[in-house]
Amino acid sequence: MTAEQVFTNARLVLEDEIVSGSLLVRDGQIADIDSGNSRLGEDLNGDYLIPGLVELHTDHLEAHYSPRPGVRWNLTAAIQSYDAQIVTSGITTVFDCLRLGSSEEGGFARGEMRDMADAIEKAGAERRLRAEHFIHLRCEVPTADVVEQFEDFTDDPQVRLVSLMDHSPGQRQFQTMEQYIFYYKIKRGLTDEAFDAFVAARKQASDLYSAKHRKAIADLCAERNIAVASHDDATEAHVEEAIAQKVRLAEFPTSVEAARASHEAGMSVLMGAPNVVRGKSHSGNIAARDLAALGLLDVLSSDYIPFSLLVAPFILADELEGIALPEALRMVTANPARAVGLTDRGRLAPGLRADLVRVKREDGVPVVRGVWREGQRVA
Repeated sequence: MTAEQVFTNARLVLEDEIVSGSLLVRDGQIADIDSGNSRLGEDLNGDYLIPGLVELHTDHLEAHYSPRPGVRWNLTAAIQSYDAQIVTSGITTVFDCLRLGSSEEGGFARGEMRDMADAIEKAGAERRLRAEHFIHLRCEVPTADVVEQFEDFTDDPQVRLVSLMDHSPGQRQFQTMEQYIFYYKIKRGLTDEAFDAFVAARKQASDLYSAKHRKAIADLCAERNIAVASHDDATEAHVEEAIAQKVRLAEFPTSVEAARASHEAGMSVLMGAPNVVRGKSHSGNIAARDLAALGLLDVLSSDYIPFSLLVAPFILADELEGIALPEALRMVTANPARAVGLTDRGRLAPGLRADLVRVKREDGVPVVRGVWREGQRVA
C-alpha cells in the first residue's frame, strides 16, 4: 500500500536556494517538490524544512557510556539516551566515534569499543534507534595496540569512516607546548615531574609507532573501501602524507595553510560546529569562521555538542558576507553525505530519502519542531 504525506506552506531549503511551497513524500522518499502550496497535508506555517543533518564526527556517545571517571553505563541505555539527543538536534544520520588505541592515561580497554559497536548494531536491528548509525573509528596511531584493536572491526560493514590521529606533544593539534601544558598539565593537575614523564612517554610512542601505524591502517582501509580522515593536519607535509594515503576528509586542520592545501587537493575540510558557535577553537588553533570566510570550509561536525550542528549554519549565514543559508546548511547535509559516499540523502530532491527536519527560526537559536527519517516521524 502506497503511503503519502504532504508538507505545505514551508520554506524548503534546497541546495542552492530557498523556495516557499510543498513537498510530497511517498513510501519514505521525496516524490515531488512544488513551489505552490497545497490545501492538503501538514501546514508548516512558514517554518523551514531542511534535509536531515549528517554527522560524521561526534565523541558524544562516550559521555553517555562513561559519564564519570571509572563509571560505565549500561550499553543499550547509553546508546538510546545518546540517540534521542542526536535526533532532537536534527541529526538523522550519525557516525559514532569509537576510540581505538590504549595509552598510559588509561581510556577504554580492548574489547570495550567492539562491545559498543555490537550494541549499536543490535539496538538498530531491534528498532530502538531513531537515527541511522554508522561507525567511525578514531585511531590513535602512536599507541602500541591500535592496529590490533582495529582488527576487531575486520569486515564490519557498519565501519564507514576511519580517522588517523596523533595527539602527541609538538604534533598537529598541539604544535606548541603552551597548548599542551594547558590541556594535559594544568587541566589535569599534574606535577612537573609527572608531566615531564607523560610528555617523554608520548614522544617516544609517537616516534616508534605513528608513521607505521598510520600507513598500515590507511592501507587496510583502501583494501576495504573505507573512507579515511586525517586529523589535525598542521603543515603542507602533513597534507602530502594524507594525499599519498588517499585521505578523503581533512578533520580539524590547525592552520590555514593545511586547510588550503587539503581543499585544493580535493579533500573535504571538516571543522567543529562548536568552534563556529564559540567563535574560536578550544585548543587555540584556527577559527572555523575564518576558514569559511576564505572558502575553505566544506563540512561541519558537532564534535562534542550535538545541537551545535544546527546552530552553526545559521550563525555563518547571519555573520559572514557571501554565505547564504543554503550554502551553510550544505556543510551539515549534502557535503558530509557526499564525503563518505552516501548519495541517497542530504538534499531535498525527488528520489532521495525523506530525512527531514522542521525548523522554526526567526532570530537567535533555531528550534527543532519535527524530525522524519525515511518519512517516519522520529521526533
